[in-house]
Amino acid sequence: MKIHFLGTAAAEGFPNAFCRCEFCDKARKLGGRNIRTRSSAIVDDTIKFDYSPDSYMQALRDGIDFGAIEHLLVTHTHSDHFNAYDLECRREGIAHGLEHPLHIYGNDAVMHNTRAAIGRFEGGRFAFHLLRPFETFDAGDAKVTPLLADHDRMETCLLYVLEKGGKKLLYGHDSGWFPEATWEWLRERELDGAILDCTHGYTGNSRDRNHMCVETVLEAQSEFRRLGVLKPEGRIAVTHFSHNSKLLHEEFDAIFSPYGIVTAYDGLVMHL
Repeated sequence: MKIHFLGTAAAEGFPNAFCRCEFCDKARKLGGRNIRTRSSAIVDDTIKFDYSPDSYMQALRDGIDFGAIEHLLVTHTHSDHFNAYDLECRREGIAHGLEHPLHIYGNDAVMHNTRAAIGRFEGGRFAFHLLRPFETFDAGDAKVTPLLADHDRMETCLLYVLEKGGKKLLYGHDSGWFPEATWEWLRERELDGAILDCTHGYTGNSRDRNHMCVETVLEAQSEFRRLGVLKPEGRIAVTHFSHNSKLLHEEFDAIFSPYGIVTAYDGLVMHL
């Protein structure tokens, strides 16, 4: 399973284009892996998690053919994760040479926002799939299970477990400490990999709501081991970093490397 991280920043990007804080200034000066666009990832070139407002630029930057994407798994409708209006570019007469629909999966807010943005195009270009937490479905040759996140009390935000080619991956953000029902479902699943939210740096509270911090990620790793969520050789990657973390890429890497956790960056390709 190939995982390509298209973007690894929180909602404001890193650096924030409007911000003059010390950490945004340092990121601009250092460049490289410190320049982060809004979070998204693509698996095996055909399954995309979320559609951020930076998706077009990410496709050009990394040489990705979005026409090959068959399945779009949307976690929630916050603007950094789902820019539905851009999908109009896939409509008939605008995009050519496409032979399959784009299957869009998500909660009822995703369904409503997508149709409000691009219309009811249930024909050859789009297919809509309303999801319920913990109900497994087929997405081509993959099996996908949506899980509950702890992120926005006004929306049923989802995490995803993707099973494909004998490998199992948890796409685990945006979320703070997982709800108990999600932990129970994950028990003894023996996943090959997990991608976790690390929006914040050190907060002193590993059970923050909405997003994870350094302490939450490390506690989650311990809980994964205790519950058998990951295989012994299973890999964790962290993403969705905010400039308010006050940490740059090398600092995050220095924190997580001793624990065997990968600090993702824009353009990183990881194989499970």
